[in-house]
Amino acid sequence: MTDLKTAQDMMAAAVAAKGTEDPETASVRRILKLLEKTAKSNRTYGTTNPVAQKFSQQLFEELTVHLNTCSKLTIFIQRSELVFNDTIVLQADKDSSSEGVGFKLYADGIREFSIHQGLSREDLTFFLESLWGGTDPTQDDDDIVTRLWARNLSTISIVTAEEIAKHSMESIGAPSAEGGMSSSDATLRELLDRNRNQGGRTGSGTGEGTSAQNKRLQSGLIGYEVTDEELAALASEIDAESKQDDLLYIMDMLTAILAYETSPVLLTKLFTVWGSIVGSLFRDGKWTVLEHVLSLLHETDVVRPDLSQEHKQEVASLFSGLGRTEHIKAIETFLNSAPTAQTEGLSTILLMMGADAVPQLCALLAKLVSPAHQAILSDTLLVLAKDRPEPLLKGLMDRRPTYVRNLLAILMKWNDPKFAEAVEKLTRYPDPHVRKDVVRAISLFRPNGNGLKLISFMEDGEESVRVAALKLLVSGHYTAPFSSWSPALSADNFSERPVSERRAVFQAIRATCGDEAVSYWAGLLTEWSWTNRKKKEELAVLAAESLGKLATPAAVAALELGSKKGGAAVRQACVHALSQAQRQQQGKAQTDLPQ
Repeated sequence: MTDLKTAQDMMAAAVAAKGTEDPETASVRRILKLLEKTAKSNRTYGTTNPVAQKFSQQLFEELTVHLNTCSKLTIFIQRSELVFNDTIVLQADKDSSSEGVGFKLYADGIREFSIHQGLSREDLTFFLESLWGGTDPTQDDDDIVTRLWARNLSTISIVTAEEIAKHSMESIGAPSAEGGMSSSDATLRELLDRNRNQGGRTGSGTGEGTSAQNKRLQSGLIGYEVTDEELAALASEIDAESKQDDLLYIMDMLTAILAYETSPVLLTKLFTVWGSIVGSLFRDGKWTVLEHVLSLLHETDVVRPDLSQEHKQEVASLFSGLGRTEHIKAIETFLNSAPTAQTEGLSTILLMMGADAVPQLCALLAKLVSPAHQAILSDTLLVLAKDRPEPLLKGLMDRRPTYVRNLLAILMKWNDPKFAEAVEKLTRYPDPHVRKDVVRAISLFRPNGNGLKLISFMEDGEESVRVAALKLLVSGHYTAPFSSWSPALSADNFSERPVSERRAVFQAIRATCGDEAVSYWAGLLTEWSWTNRKKKEELAVLAAESLGKLATPAAVAALELGSKKGGAAVRQACVHALSQAQRQQQGKAQTDLPQ
């Protein structure tokens, strides 16, 4: 038997020698981790829970992308490992007291499973439900193999230990050396089918590898044979268990007590201890452990259906109290003191707090420093606060711009016009980034109609905010009386603004007012002044340009007047604009002709 130390050294050397992981293996590794998380959330919360549905959708999308590239995903299943192309892509969590997907498949006798191109969402859902039953209440005792074979899915195939054992007993020899057991060469299903087509004849290959394969396939105990490597792995597992974290060890003990204790007094004390552990995990930021604890408590009704109503209420109180002030404060303290801390599991815990915790979560979002942590809270509020957005709308009046911008981002993702009035109150918010976000929000909540709120931004001190509003007004989707433009046009600094912005203002006026603005522009064409002559001449040229694009009879009349009474530069601009207006009128006339 290989010495444990030697095996560990070999594994370390293999890891050191391993180069950059190829994209296909990396994709498989991500998919299996997501499969583990999805199966766990489905089992814990049920398939209709928002958390479980989110993970299921992510898993389906990852699988679809992978299968579009590689057409098939085949995984070999060992006791504590899942293997792809001779690479271990997922190992059982030694610190977890719950069984994972790999162990469950192995325990039910599955040694390989393949997912094929064309996998539908329904097939994936059935596979996830089959892992722990629940697809048919009349068949709860069926194992995974029975459930999958009963459905006979074309996109999911499996190889069982029973098939391998039966094949080895019926065959005289093992598959040939060309069809070795290496997962990089062929799958177990392909090997079995190939050897069956050959009539089970002995392969022509010789050597140590073929001899080892013969022994494995000829043994009727193929599913239970323990190799030296497996013994070394078992020894490693025992060693890891002896070094298990004290908290996890205590949790396992408490779980056992919960499963078997009958004394009401002791059960009451037990739930008190659970509450203390939950508070401790919040303070220490151990989100994955806390998620595991809450998953165990969530299954209390299944583990102990005989619990009294009083004890069931104590369990419910633990969950309803997740959003308590001290828990929220503990999250804030930990995250702000450790900006780069691991946050896996935190999103699930926040979602478990439910909609009642929305006000507290808004307060937490306002106090977090790290953008990554703020994103986690924002995603949580996006789900929990959809039916009770009042705390978010109230938070828009906050003086912290980053917090307000996060709230605006959530509201824009909901894209509900009923939020427009609350958002429009921020047109004078001190921070320019917030005001620019307000312009974006108005474009979503009010994509057309009255443009007065957007015109109010013309007096904004930040050019980027004014330009953002002008882009919407130029689109032609908004209307407004010309009088609403007067404050911007009469402002002392209007003539000092860049030519591009003044041109955009005139274009927006043309789009929102039409002929109402003709008299104003006509006045610019014929105005004479000894002061600021150059600036006023620039405005007159822009006015001529706008009238030419308007091309209405009133606009043409104003241009004809300007071509006679304006200065030299203005007259030239009017002549050019008149020709543009005439071309535009001719094009419109041709369009209006009957076909």
